[in-house]
Amino acid sequence: MATTSRKRPARSANNSEELLGYYRQMLLVRRFEERTAQAYTEAKIGGYCHLNLGEEATVVGLMAAIEERDYLFTNYRDHGYALIRGMDPGRVMAELYGRQDGVSKGWGGSMHLFDTDVRQLGGYGIVGGQLPLAAGAALAVNYRDGDEVVMCQMGDGTTNIGAFHETLNIATLWDLPIVFVVVNNHLGMGTTVEMSSAEPELYRRASSYRMESARVDGNDVIAVRDAAKVAVERARKEQKPYLLETVSGRLRGHSVVDPAAYRSKEEVEEVRAQDPVAGLHDRLVAAKVADAGQLAEIDADVHRIVKAAVEFADKSPAPEVSSLFDYTYASPVPNDSRRLPADPLFPVGA
Repeated sequence: MATTSRKRPARSANNSEELLGYYRQMLLVRRFEERTAQAYTEAKIGGYCHLNLGEEATVVGLMAAIEERDYLFTNYRDHGYALIRGMDPGRVMAELYGRQDGVSKGWGGSMHLFDTDVRQLGGYGIVGGQLPLAAGAALAVNYRDGDEVVMCQMGDGTTNIGAFHETLNIATLWDLPIVFVVVNNHLGMGTTVEMSSAEPELYRRASSYRMESARVDGNDVIAVRDAAKVAVERARKEQKPYLLETVSGRLRGHSVVDPAAYRSKEEVEEVRAQDPVAGLHDRLVAAKVADAGQLAEIDADVHRIVKAAVEFADKSPAPEVSSLFDYTYASPVPNDSRRLPADPLFPVGA
Protein backbone atom coordinates (compact mmCIF):
# COMPACT_ATOMS: atom_id res chain seq x y z
CA MET A 1 0.00 0.00 0.00
CA ALA A 2 1.41 3.39 -0.95
CA THR A 3 1.95 6.01 1.70
CA THR A 4 2.10 9.75 1.46
CA SER A 5 4.00 12.10 3.71
CA ARG A 6 4.39 15.80 4.35
CA LYS A 7 7.07 15.28 6.98
CA ARG A 8 10.49 16.74 6.34
CA PRO A 9 13.06 13.93 6.05
CA ALA A 10 15.83 13.69 8.62
CA ARG A 11 18.73 15.80 7.41
CA SER A 12 22.14 14.38 6.77
CA ALA A 13 25.17 16.18 8.12
CA ASN A 14 26.25 19.21 6.11
CA ASN A 15 29.66 20.81 6.13
CA SER A 16 30.48 24.41 5.36
CA GLU A 17 32.10 23.61 2.02
CA GLU A 18 29.01 21.72 0.88
CA LEU A 19 26.64 24.52 1.87
CA LEU A 20 28.77 27.13 0.14
CA GLY A 21 28.82 24.91 -2.94
CA TYR A 22 25.03 24.82 -3.00
CA TYR A 23 24.93 28.59 -2.57
CA ARG A 24 27.31 29.06 -5.51
CA GLN A 25 25.19 26.80 -7.69
CA MET A 26 21.99 28.60 -6.73
CA LEU A 27 23.64 31.93 -7.51
CA LEU A 28 24.78 30.61 -10.88
CA VAL A 29 21.19 29.74 -11.78
CA ARG A 30 19.96 33.13 -10.50
CA ARG A 31 22.54 35.27 -12.34
CA PHE A 32 22.33 33.20 -15.52
CA GLU A 33 18.55 33.54 -15.62
CA GLU A 34 18.68 37.26 -14.90
CA ARG A 35 21.11 37.70 -17.79
CA THR A 36 18.89 35.51 -19.97
CA ALA A 37 15.93 37.81 -19.29
CA GLN A 38 18.07 40.78 -20.27
CA ALA A 39 19.23 39.09 -23.48
CA TYR A 40 15.62 38.40 -24.40
CA THR A 41 14.76 42.10 -24.18
CA GLU A 42 17.82 42.77 -26.38
CA ALA A 43 16.32 40.42 -29.02
CA LYS A 44 19.30 38.06 -28.74
CA ILE A 45 16.96 35.26 -27.68
CA GLY A 46 13.76 34.45 -29.54
CA GLY A 47 10.81 32.13 -29.12
CA TYR A 48 9.50 30.98 -25.78
CA CYS A 49 11.74 31.38 -22.74
CA HIS A 50 10.93 30.21 -19.21
CA LEU A 51 13.13 30.97 -16.22
CA ASN A 52 13.97 29.14 -12.98
CA LEU A 53 13.98 32.35 -10.94
CA GLY A 54 12.67 31.44 -7.49
CA GLU A 55 13.20 27.71 -8.01
CA GLU A 56 16.98 27.65 -7.47
CA ALA A 57 16.85 25.61 -4.25
CA THR A 58 14.67 23.00 -5.90
CA VAL A 59 16.94 22.75 -8.94
CA VAL A 60 20.16 22.41 -6.93
CA GLY A 61 18.66 20.07 -4.33
CA LEU A 62 17.31 17.70 -6.97
CA MET A 63 20.57 17.62 -8.91
CA ALA A 64 22.50 16.89 -5.70
CA ALA A 65 20.42 13.74 -5.21
CA ILE A 66 21.15 12.01 -8.51
CA GLU A 67 24.41 10.54 -9.74
CA GLU A 68 26.29 11.03 -13.01
CA ARG A 69 25.01 7.68 -14.32
CA ASP A 70 21.37 8.67 -13.81
CA TYR A 71 19.11 10.19 -16.48
CA LEU A 72 17.19 13.46 -16.36
CA PHE A 73 14.12 14.57 -18.29
CA THR A 74 12.65 18.06 -17.74
CA ASN A 75 9.95 20.31 -19.03
CA TYR A 76 10.61 23.57 -20.86
CA ARG A 77 11.82 25.39 -17.71
CA ASP A 78 15.18 23.68 -18.03
CA HIS A 79 18.06 26.20 -17.97
CA GLY A 80 18.98 25.75 -14.31
CA TYR A 81 18.92 21.96 -14.52
CA ALA A 82 21.23 22.05 -17.53
CA LEU A 83 23.75 24.24 -15.71
CA ILE A 84 23.82 22.22 -12.49
CA ARG A 85 23.76 18.90 -14.31
CA GLY A 86 27.05 19.95 -15.90
CA MET A 87 26.39 21.59 -19.25
CA ASP A 88 28.85 24.37 -20.05
CA PRO A 89 27.24 27.79 -19.37
CA GLY A 90 28.60 29.19 -22.63
CA ARG A 91 27.07 26.37 -24.68
CA VAL A 92 23.76 26.73 -22.84
CA MET A 93 23.67 30.47 -23.53
CA ALA A 94 24.66 29.85 -27.15
CA GLU A 95 21.71 27.48 -27.47
CA LEU A 96 19.37 30.14 -26.11
CA TYR A 97 20.81 32.48 -28.76
CA GLY A 98 20.20 29.84 -31.44
CA ARG A 99 23.89 29.52 -32.33
CA GLN A 100 25.97 26.66 -33.74
CA ASP A 101 27.96 26.16 -30.54
CA GLY A 102 24.83 25.55 -28.48
CA VAL A 103 24.19 22.19 -26.83
CA SER A 104 21.59 21.39 -29.51
CA LYS A 105 23.59 23.15 -32.25
CA GLY A 106 21.24 26.13 -32.14
CA TRP A 107 18.20 24.25 -33.40
CA GLY A 108 16.62 23.51 -29.99
CA GLY A 109 16.57 26.83 -28.17
CA SER A 110 15.44 27.54 -24.64
CA MET A 111 12.99 24.67 -24.25
CA HIS A 112 15.10 21.88 -25.73
CA LEU A 113 18.43 21.64 -23.90
CA PHE A 114 19.82 18.17 -24.55
CA ASP A 115 23.23 16.66 -23.82
CA THR A 116 23.90 12.92 -23.71
CA ASP A 117 27.28 13.54 -22.05
CA VAL A 118 25.51 14.60 -18.83
CA ARG A 119 22.49 12.36 -19.52
CA GLN A 120 20.01 15.23 -19.66
CA LEU A 121 17.67 14.06 -22.40
CA GLY A 122 15.54 17.22 -22.83
CA GLY A 123 13.93 19.92 -22.41
CA TYR A 124 10.37 19.33 -23.76
CA GLY A 125 8.02 22.06 -24.95
CA ILE A 126 4.83 19.97 -24.90
CA VAL A 127 3.27 19.86 -21.44
CA GLY A 128 3.65 16.29 -20.22
CA GLY A 129 5.56 15.23 -23.32
CA GLN A 130 8.58 14.13 -21.31
CA LEU A 131 6.73 11.66 -19.07
CA PRO A 132 6.20 8.74 -21.49
CA LEU A 133 9.74 9.15 -22.81
CA ALA A 134 11.17 9.11 -19.28
CA ALA A 135 9.19 5.95 -18.55
CA GLY A 136 10.64 4.44 -21.71
CA ALA A 137 14.16 5.22 -20.51
CA ALA A 138 13.37 3.60 -17.14
CA LEU A 139 12.04 0.54 -18.97
CA ALA A 140 15.30 0.36 -20.93
CA VAL A 141 17.25 0.47 -17.67
CA ASN A 142 15.15 -2.44 -16.36
CA TYR A 143 15.53 -4.38 -19.59
CA ARG A 144 19.33 -4.13 -19.36
CA ASP A 145 19.35 -4.96 -15.64
CA GLY A 146 20.94 -1.57 -14.97
CA ASP A 147 21.07 0.32 -11.70
CA GLU A 148 20.53 3.81 -13.09
CA VAL A 149 17.58 5.95 -12.02
CA VAL A 150 15.51 8.24 -14.22
CA MET A 151 14.37 11.56 -12.77
CA CYS A 152 11.46 13.20 -14.57
CA GLN A 153 10.70 16.82 -13.62
CA MET A 154 7.45 18.61 -14.46
CA GLY A 155 5.34 21.58 -13.43
CA ASP A 156 2.14 21.45 -11.39
CA GLY A 157 -0.04 21.92 -14.49
CA THR A 158 1.25 18.64 -15.91
CA THR A 159 -0.58 16.68 -13.24
CA ASN A 160 -3.83 17.38 -15.12
CA ILE A 161 -2.51 15.98 -18.40
CA GLY A 162 -3.50 12.49 -19.48
CA ALA A 163 0.12 11.43 -19.96
CA PHE A 164 0.74 12.06 -16.25
CA HIS A 165 -1.82 9.49 -15.16
CA GLU A 166 -0.97 7.00 -17.88
CA THR A 167 2.74 7.15 -17.10
CA LEU A 168 2.37 6.86 -13.32
CA ASN A 169 0.04 3.92 -13.80
CA ILE A 170 2.43 1.99 -16.02
CA ALA A 171 5.43 2.92 -13.86
CA THR A 172 3.85 1.11 -10.93
CA LEU A 173 2.62 -1.83 -13.01
CA TRP A 174 6.08 -2.39 -14.47
CA ASP A 175 8.16 -1.47 -11.40
CA LEU A 176 10.13 1.23 -13.18
CA PRO A 177 13.12 2.93 -11.47
CA ILE A 178 11.84 6.45 -11.96
CA VAL A 179 11.37 9.48 -9.72
CA PHE A 180 8.65 11.88 -10.80
CA VAL A 181 9.17 15.41 -9.49
CA VAL A 182 6.32 17.92 -9.53
CA VAL A 183 7.65 21.46 -9.10
CA ASN A 184 4.62 23.22 -7.68
CA ASN A 185 5.03 26.98 -8.08
CA HIS A 186 1.32 27.47 -7.32
CA LEU A 187 0.44 28.55 -10.86
CA GLY A 188 -0.21 26.71 -14.12
CA MET A 189 0.58 29.73 -16.31
CA GLY A 190 -1.90 32.11 -14.65
CA THR A 191 -4.29 29.64 -13.02
CA THR A 192 -3.79 28.65 -9.40
CA VAL A 193 -3.43 25.00 -8.45
CA GLU A 194 -6.51 25.30 -6.23
CA MET A 195 -8.61 26.45 -9.19
CA SER A 196 -7.41 23.70 -11.53
CA SER A 197 -6.89 20.65 -9.29
CA ALA A 198 -9.55 18.95 -7.21
CA GLU A 199 -6.68 17.69 -5.03
CA PRO A 200 -4.27 20.65 -4.70
CA GLU A 201 -1.81 18.68 -2.57
CA LEU A 202 -0.42 17.08 -5.69
CA TYR A 203 1.78 14.44 -4.05
CA ARG A 204 -1.41 12.71 -2.87
CA ARG A 205 -2.23 11.76 -6.45
CA ALA A 206 0.40 9.04 -6.27
CA SER A 207 -1.85 7.03 -3.92
CA SER A 208 -4.13 6.27 -6.88
CA TYR A 209 -1.25 4.25 -8.32
CA ARG A 210 -0.02 2.70 -5.03
CA MET A 211 3.11 4.80 -5.33
CA GLU A 212 5.18 6.25 -2.50
CA SER A 213 5.19 10.04 -2.42
CA ALA A 214 6.18 13.06 -0.35
CA ARG A 215 5.89 16.84 -0.30
CA VAL A 216 8.79 19.12 0.60
CA ASP A 217 9.63 22.80 0.98
CA GLY A 218 11.14 23.71 -2.38
CA ASN A 219 12.81 26.82 -0.94
CA ASP A 220 15.09 24.72 1.28
CA VAL A 221 17.92 23.18 -0.74
CA ILE A 222 18.86 20.69 1.99
CA ALA A 223 15.27 19.56 2.49
CA VAL A 224 14.87 19.05 -1.26
CA ARG A 225 18.14 17.15 -1.52
CA ASP A 226 17.34 14.82 1.37
CA ALA A 227 13.79 14.14 0.18
CA ALA A 228 15.03 13.47 -3.35
CA LYS A 229 17.71 11.10 -2.04
CA VAL A 230 15.02 9.03 -0.34
CA ALA A 231 13.11 8.83 -3.61
CA VAL A 232 16.20 8.02 -5.71
CA GLU A 233 17.36 5.35 -3.25
CA ARG A 234 13.99 3.62 -3.39
CA ALA A 235 13.97 3.69 -7.18
CA ARG A 236 17.53 2.35 -7.37
CA LYS A 237 17.39 -0.38 -4.73
CA GLU A 238 13.77 -1.49 -4.97
CA GLN A 239 13.04 -0.70 -8.64
CA LYS A 240 9.97 1.24 -7.53
CA PRO A 241 8.67 4.60 -8.80
CA TYR A 242 8.25 7.59 -6.49
CA LEU A 243 6.48 10.96 -6.70
CA LEU A 244 8.06 13.98 -5.02
CA GLU A 245 6.33 17.36 -4.88
CA THR A 246 8.46 20.43 -4.22
CA VAL A 247 6.68 23.67 -3.38
CA SER A 248 8.25 27.01 -4.31
CA GLY A 249 7.07 30.20 -5.97
CA ARG A 250 8.40 31.70 -9.17
CA LEU A 251 9.67 35.26 -9.01
CA ARG A 252 8.57 36.21 -12.53
CA GLY A 253 5.69 35.41 -14.85
CA HIS A 254 5.19 32.10 -16.62
CA SER A 255 7.62 33.17 -19.33
CA VAL A 256 9.86 36.16 -19.97
CA VAL A 257 7.07 38.05 -21.73
CA ASP A 258 4.42 37.36 -19.07
CA PRO A 259 3.88 40.43 -16.84
CA ALA A 260 2.01 38.26 -14.28
CA ALA A 261 -0.82 40.77 -13.99
CA TYR A 262 -2.94 38.02 -12.44
CA ARG A 263 -0.93 38.31 -9.22
CA SER A 264 -1.82 40.75 -6.47
CA LYS A 265 0.79 43.00 -4.90
CA GLU A 266 0.52 40.97 -1.70
CA GLU A 267 1.16 37.71 -3.54
CA VAL A 268 4.25 39.13 -5.22
CA GLU A 269 5.61 40.37 -1.89
CA GLU A 270 4.98 36.97 -0.29
CA VAL A 271 6.92 35.15 -3.01
CA ARG A 272 9.81 37.63 -2.76
CA ALA A 273 9.93 37.18 1.00
CA GLN A 274 10.54 33.46 0.43
CA ASP A 275 13.38 34.02 -2.06
CA PRO A 276 15.54 30.88 -1.63
CA VAL A 277 18.81 32.55 -2.64
CA ALA A 278 18.43 35.41 -0.18
CA GLY A 279 17.22 32.96 2.44
CA LEU A 280 20.28 30.74 2.15
CA HIS A 281 22.54 33.82 2.18
CA ASP A 282 21.07 34.90 5.50
CA ARG A 283 21.27 31.40 6.97
CA LEU A 284 24.94 31.07 6.04
CA VAL A 285 25.76 34.40 7.66
CA ALA A 286 23.71 33.65 10.78
CA ALA A 287 25.39 30.25 11.17
CA LYS A 288 28.81 31.86 10.67
CA VAL A 289 29.52 29.59 7.72
CA ALA A 290 30.60 32.71 5.79
CA ASP A 291 30.38 36.44 6.18
CA ALA A 292 28.77 38.87 3.75
CA GLY A 293 32.13 39.67 2.18
CA GLN A 294 32.88 36.04 1.36
CA LEU A 295 29.44 35.56 -0.17
CA ALA A 296 29.92 38.73 -2.23
CA GLU A 297 33.13 37.23 -3.62
CA ILE A 298 31.21 34.14 -4.70
CA ASP A 299 28.66 36.39 -6.38
CA ALA A 300 31.40 38.29 -8.21
CA ASP A 301 32.92 35.03 -9.45
CA VAL A 302 29.52 33.83 -10.69
CA HIS A 303 29.02 37.14 -12.50
CA ARG A 304 32.31 36.51 -14.32
CA ILE A 305 31.16 33.04 -15.38
CA VAL A 306 27.89 34.41 -16.74
CA LYS A 307 29.65 37.27 -18.51
CA ALA A 308 31.99 34.79 -20.19
CA ALA A 309 28.97 32.69 -21.26
CA VAL A 310 27.38 35.73 -22.89
CA GLU A 311 30.61 36.61 -24.70
CA PHE A 312 30.91 33.03 -25.95
CA ALA A 313 27.32 33.07 -27.25
CA ASP A 314 27.79 36.46 -28.92
CA LYS A 315 30.78 35.13 -30.89
CA SER A 316 29.17 31.86 -31.92
CA PRO A 317 27.90 31.78 -35.55
CA ALA A 318 24.31 31.10 -36.53
CA PRO A 319 23.55 27.65 -37.99
CA GLU A 320 23.64 27.24 -41.75
CA VAL A 321 20.18 26.98 -43.27
CA SER A 322 21.35 23.89 -45.14
CA SER A 323 21.67 22.05 -41.81
CA LEU A 324 18.01 22.54 -40.91
CA PHE A 325 17.03 18.92 -41.53
CA ASP A 326 20.28 17.25 -40.46
CA TYR A 327 18.97 16.17 -37.06
CA THR A 328 15.33 15.38 -37.85
CA TYR A 329 16.09 11.64 -37.70
CA ALA A 330 18.80 9.75 -35.85
CA SER A 331 19.52 7.67 -38.96
CA PRO A 332 18.71 8.15 -42.67
CA VAL A 333 15.05 7.74 -43.61
CA PRO A 334 14.02 7.11 -47.24
CA ASN A 335 12.15 9.97 -48.95
CA ASP A 336 12.35 12.35 -45.97
CA SER A 337 11.37 15.82 -47.12
CA ARG A 338 13.98 18.56 -47.04
CA ARG A 339 11.83 21.23 -48.67
CA LEU A 340 12.20 24.74 -47.34
CA PRO A 341 9.05 26.90 -47.18
CA ALA A 342 9.90 28.81 -50.39
CA ASP A 343 10.98 25.74 -52.39
CA PRO A 344 8.68 24.47 -55.20
CA LEU A 345 6.81 21.25 -54.51
CA PHE A 346 8.21 19.68 -57.68
CA PRO A 347 11.52 20.46 -59.41
CA VAL A 348 11.24 23.09 -62.14
CA GLY A 349 10.79 21.43 -65.52
CA ALA A 350 9.62 18.13 -64.04
